[in-house]
Amino acid sequence: MSSDLPQGYRRVAEGRIRENVGLGYGDFTIGMIIEHRPGRTVTETDNLLGTALTGNVAPIHTDAHYSSTTEWRQTLVCSGVTLNIVAGMTVRSTSGLTIANLGLDEVRFENPVFVGNTLYAETEIVDRRLSKSRPEHGIVTCQTSGFNEDGKRAVKFTRTFLVPTEPETVRAATNY
Repeated sequence: MSSDLPQGYRRVAEGRIRENVGLGYGDFTIGMIIEHRPGRTVTETDNLLGTALTGNVAPIHTDAHYSSTTEWRQTLVCSGVTLNIVAGMTVRSTSGLTIANLGLDEVRFENPVFVGNTLYAETEIVDRRLSKSRPEHGIVTCQTSGFNEDGKRAVKFTRTFLVPTEPETVRAATNY
């Protein structure tokens, strides 16, 4: 890689660069923390689509009048929506080249999320090892937290996924 390239890019032809998506196994080190940007402001549409797709009919997520009578005094964003937004924010840098998610564990919702909150995510790499059954892949385990704009943690979870040990080979074969 040439030093005249911006970080996170590689040359694919003369006068042409491409963004890198995802890390390879060798890029992950235990204890590394990745701050994911940009943040993501949760919209009413996000919440309504998420509840509609899952069939979650709880009025706390869909009925503004009902929600106004609760301790929150407003519609609470469905926890599944929060989880999916935060997990999605991490993919570009952590598991963009993955071929499989292996586990989602220890999911905890610590503070409520409301329409209009902006979420930020960070991921700590907690384990990695080479796959025994797929030697061309490594298994990475990370712990991700999603925070609101005030720095309060809304969600925390552990995720394990399979990534290539040779990311450049995968990028070349897939045009990524």
